[in-house]
Amino acid sequence: MDATLTFLGSGTSMGVPTLGCGCAVCASAASSTGDSRNRRTRPSVLVSWEGHNVVIDTGPDFHAQAIREGISRLDAVFYTHGHADHVLGMDDLRPLSFHNPGSLPLYADEPTAATIERVFDYTFRTEHRYPTSARVTLNRLPSTPGTEVALFGAQFQCIPVTHGRQTITGYRFGSAAYLTDLSDIPAESIPLLADLDVLILDALRREPHPTHSNLDNSIAIVERLKPRRAFFTHMSHDLDHEATNAILPPHIRLAYDGLRVTFNIAPEVT
Repeated sequence: MDATLTFLGSGTSMGVPTLGCGCAVCASAASSTGDSRNRRTRPSVLVSWEGHNVVIDTGPDFHAQAIREGISRLDAVFYTHGHADHVLGMDDLRPLSFHNPGSLPLYADEPTAATIERVFDYTFRTEHRYPTSARVTLNRLPSTPGTEVALFGAQFQCIPVTHGRQTITGYRFGSAAYLTDLSDIPAESIPLLADLDVLILDALRREPHPTHSNLDNSIAIVERLKPRRAFFTHMSHDLDHEATNAILPPHIRLAYDGLRVTFNIAPEVT
C-alpha cells in the first residue's frame, strides 16, 4: 500500500535561521536568494495513504506547516516526547478536530501524555473545560518495545530510543521509520528496524552532543541498520544543505521542509 511521508519541519528546537545568529547557514535560510532548504522549522512529519493523514508531533510551527502543505483533515497524531518543539502546536489541532466525527485520537507514552495534559490543562480538565478546546482523546501507549497501533490497514509500531538520559518513542510504519531526537538506539529496538526502505534519523550537527546524534554517529547507525534510503532531520545551523549532501553517501540525504518521500506502509508478509 503506497504512502507518502512529508517533512513538515526538519530543524532543531531553535529552528533555522536561529534568532540572533548571523552565520552563513542562517543568512542563507533568511534570504530570498539563499538556499530555501536551509530554512528549517521545528521537526514533524505527515504520513498520508489512501486519503488518510497522520502527523507525528505538533511543534510550535505546526500552524504554518499545515497551511503550507494544505492539511485540511487529520485522522490521528502520534507524539515522540514532551519537549516544547514537539508538543506546543497541539492547540492548533482545534479546527481540524472540529471537522472529525467524534474526537481526534492522540497517541503518546505516559510521560508525554502527562506533559500534554499539564500544558493544555484547559483541554483535558472535566470541570470548567474551555468550550472550544480541541476535541481530542489522549491514548497512553505502553512502554513495551514493538507496541502497535492499527490505523486504516497500517500498523504504527513503537520503537524506544534514547534521548540523553531519557527514553522516548520513535515509530515504524510499514517500510519506514521515524527516529527523531535520539542519541542512541537500545539493543531491544534494533530488531524492530530490520529491512527498512526509509530510515529517518536525528543528525543535529557535526560535533557530538549529549542528547542528540551527530552527523558521523547517524551515518554509522545507517551503516549498521542498512536501510535502502536514509534521511537526516532535526538539524541545526551547523549543517549547510548542499555542502553536507555533497559529502554523504548517495543513499543518505538531508531532509528539508516540504520534502516528500514515497514508501510502502503495509508491505505484504512473505
